[in-house]
Amino acid sequence: MGNSQSPGLQKTSSAEMTLPRKRNEKVILILTKYYHTDMGKVLESSLWRSSDFGTLYTKLNLQPGIATVIDNFYICSTNKKKIILVSSSHNDRDQSLFISTDEGATFQKQPIAFFVETLLFHPKEEDKVLAYTKEGKIYVSVDLGKKWNLLQERVSKDHFFWAVAGVDGDLDLVHMEIQDPSGGYRYITCQIQNCSDKTMTVPFAGSTDRDSLTVQDDYIFLQTTSANRTKYYVSYRRNGFVQMKLPKYALPKDLQIISTDENQVFVAVQEWYQTDTYNLYQSDPQGVYYSILLENVRSTKQPEENVLIDILEVRGVKGVFLANQKIDGKVTTLITYNKGRDWDFLTPPDIDMNGKPTNCKPPDCYLHLHLRWADNPYVSGTVHTKDTAPGLIMGAGNLGSQLVEYKEEMYITSDCGKTWRQVFEEEHHILYLDHGGVIVAIKDTSIPLKILKFSIDEGQTWSTHNFTSTSVFVDGLLSEPGDETLVMTVFGHISYRSDWELVKVDFRPSFPRECTDEDYESWELTNLQGDRCIMGQQRSFRKRKISSWCIKGKSFTSALTSKVCECVNTDFLCDYGFERSAPLQSESSKCFADFWFNPEAPPEDCVLGQAYTSSTGYRKVVSNVCEGGVDLQQNLAHHMCPLTAPKGLQISIRGESLAVRPGEDITFIVQQEQGDVLSTKYQVDLGDGFKAIYVNLTMTGEPIRHRYESPGIYRVSVKAENVAGHDEAVVFVQVNSPLQALNLEVVPVIGRNQEVNLTAIILPKNPNLTVFYWWIGNNLQPLLTLESFLVTTFAETGDIRVTVQVSCGSSMLQDSKVVHVFDHFHVLPLKFTKHLDMYNPDIPEWREDIGRVVTRLLAKETSIPEETLMTVVKPGLPTAADLHVLLPANQPKKKRSITSDKRIAAIKQALNAHNISFFLRGGYWVLVTLADSGSDSQRIGGGSGYWAIVVLFVICLVAVGAFILYKFKRKLPGRNVYAQMHNEKEQEMTSPVNHSEDTQNIIQGEEFIDDDLDSQTLGNARGNFVFSLYIFISS
Repeated sequence: MGNSQSPGLQKTSSAEMTLPRKRNEKVILILTKYYHTDMGKVLESSLWRSSDFGTLYTKLNLQPGIATVIDNFYICSTNKKKIILVSSSHNDRDQSLFISTDEGATFQKQPIAFFVETLLFHPKEEDKVLAYTKEGKIYVSVDLGKKWNLLQERVSKDHFFWAVAGVDGDLDLVHMEIQDPSGGYRYITCQIQNCSDKTMTVPFAGSTDRDSLTVQDDYIFLQTTSANRTKYYVSYRRNGFVQMKLPKYALPKDLQIISTDENQVFVAVQEWYQTDTYNLYQSDPQGVYYSILLENVRSTKQPEENVLIDILEVRGVKGVFLANQKIDGKVTTLITYNKGRDWDFLTPPDIDMNGKPTNCKPPDCYLHLHLRWADNPYVSGTVHTKDTAPGLIMGAGNLGSQLVEYKEEMYITSDCGKTWRQVFEEEHHILYLDHGGVIVAIKDTSIPLKILKFSIDEGQTWSTHNFTSTSVFVDGLLSEPGDETLVMTVFGHISYRSDWELVKVDFRPSFPRECTDEDYESWELTNLQGDRCIMGQQRSFRKRKISSWCIKGKSFTSALTSKVCECVNTDFLCDYGFERSAPLQSESSKCFADFWFNPEAPPEDCVLGQAYTSSTGYRKVVSNVCEGGVDLQQNLAHHMCPLTAPKGLQISIRGESLAVRPGEDITFIVQQEQGDVLSTKYQVDLGDGFKAIYVNLTMTGEPIRHRYESPGIYRVSVKAENVAGHDEAVVFVQVNSPLQALNLEVVPVIGRNQEVNLTAIILPKNPNLTVFYWWIGNNLQPLLTLESFLVTTFAETGDIRVTVQVSCGSSMLQDSKVVHVFDHFHVLPLKFTKHLDMYNPDIPEWREDIGRVVTRLLAKETSIPEETLMTVVKPGLPTAADLHVLLPANQPKKKRSITSDKRIAAIKQALNAHNISFFLRGGYWVLVTLADSGSDSQRIGGGSGYWAIVVLFVICLVAVGAFILYKFKRKLPGRNVYAQMHNEKEQEMTSPVNHSEDTQNIIQGEEFIDDDLDSQTLGNARGNFVFSLYIFISS
């Protein structure tokens, strides 16, 4: 019944087999690839073709004598003869397409100027193709890939769609999610002939969330997030977008589209309190109003943030779904026959596969199934259903009070879930042939196999077949060419390093003839309660008799008859804003309004003068075709729409950025959630003198466009008012020029515990709402200021990195400097000849270069190590500098004054001798000298030379004052207290930091004294000096 072939397809650990899902009746194409995980690309590939159902394969040589690497191939869904291969060179420098119009018999090479990540054929017109690149660009071809034109840039991956036939008026339309220049995302459409900024259409006003656009059947979905709240929008048949109405306090964290067929939407919503479960909702035909169907459906997080919801639509019978519900950690499987209106547990079988009692009795025990999807597209998942085999379901699971992850017994039903039978004790991969007339099962195992099992009586009995003489590791199953034939292929490999093994299995010889009408019987669909009227009709299907050994063939159709039923209670579910009083199956349960919903209130889109109906709490299940009988929607109350006050008025900027640049065109969007709009006047004040009054502002679709010319903060307000009331919305707009440059100004050498001024110089100077973030050392938490400076101290010596980030509107810059903190050092003021001022651009790089050349020249002239010298050129004119003389790192502190004196003397000598000079453009030589040769070069903290005289004078005054206080201490005891308080206040008043240029020169220096005395620090700032004076008087 089968034959095998090893056509030389090399099998490796990362090889991948790809097969087209749709082929003609004979041709099969197989692509094998060696994908290198670390390099992230395909290194080797082979393309094989069979034209006889897989009996014989031929390796295709696309370029004789040249190794061709094929990344992927794509088959046109409307004409399977047309195939496009995507090929890359070994060096990844270029990429080519190989195009076939004869099912791969011949290929034509077509070089392209971009790198394809994915191709998308037009769903109706076979020669039109979209190509998406890794750079986010989309190219379009109208001649099957021979010529390409750039359509759009900055497009989100997997979020571009061809027009939907019967919904979009123009089949050449493309829906896309793109990133705008401001960084936000928006939804656009354009024609493939022209997609410029002038011709594109923006159907949704405002920005959208990234990767949120979905175009599916009659619906378009997208979402927006603002203030940590996400809103979901839907467009039905390309009408305007409307916010999807979920229960008011669902507060969804995530929403997944489950299904959009049969003119309604199924969504799974993860609400605010859920972590690994979702709630299932069903919409009205427009996809706007949603009602709860089932709570706490289990979900699984997949790689790349993908989410799998444990719900499965049973193919072949409309309205039937399976779902796994998780409550208190227990997972149970439920089934519905009426699109989620009612749910039931799966009835367990009475006996197992060996005929022994299962002892599984409800309500303590049921059948539970795994609803996992298969990672490999060429093997079935844990539950297998087919459109061509209605009522036939096979799944892996277990009997018990809950689903057990490691139990994967196989069960089958041929009456759409009403009765079940156990067929295997372990999980198997399933393949249906001949419309389910033959069921093939191969064990899902990691060991090699050579036996498959098959059944021709809907799983009641099973036979075995040796499909190969040598055991193989099975990698996949494939029917040839679909479910209507009896030919299949098993592909796998014998060992880890062996070639691919393909085995063709043909069941046709087992059946002597084609089926006739006498070989079929009817089967009527019922639910677990035995009801025949499901979704408003009785449906019967044709099934082959168990005793008939015949082939159903291509012409077989399973549908037999359908009869419309009268409506009953179960044909209605709860309307939006209502919930049932009892879970799962209960015909007597009623729908009650949620506390937040007022059924009598007019809808939000109610227009004055028109009528509306208040809900009775029920609506008919979409696609239910019942007629007559019970009508839970009757006796609807009709009301006239009243004049309602505007409510929920909002004003925003398209792109949601409240920070704009002067002269930038911005668009204000005004939205009103509730209230009348036709009779409402809108007073708009844009804050810069522009005022206007609009009528129907929120309905015209014409946003307010404006441009602010001057920087500043503008208060923009919109007031909506009618006879019933008013509402107002306000937004503040920041208009600032973008930051162009940032420079952190800081003295590179600082004394320990000395106050220092860190200054950020920005261009242009934006006084409005510029925020400065300061990081000192390794601190992760920044200091925030609205001023461009920060006064701080450094408690530890060493090299400390200071970083500042400046944020203004949407722009941000950063600069960083290293500060050297010492206990002791010398400072010598330097000056330059006036020629230098003419060429001083006053930029940091220039000052650093001048400082480096002076340091280098001094080190060379005096033989002092260059690492102990640092010249810092000050900003501004005239050009001046400070020379910092640092102590060697390995020299003890108490023996350094002699060495320091010698170094200072050598430096002075070199400067006074005019030995330090450098060449300047224009033929000038710049001479470097001491700034004040008559002053004490060994100054403390970088102050002026007269500090020594001032200190001596103050000490004298202190001594006189102390003597007077002592003299009159006994006579005037209260004066002593007053003197102390007075000096304390004096300290508080004089100690604030002076932000002048002198502040940067306050250096913790070493005072030069005699050799037999230790170096001492008298103080470095006016505040510290006054503080010391206060302590002296108090003593």
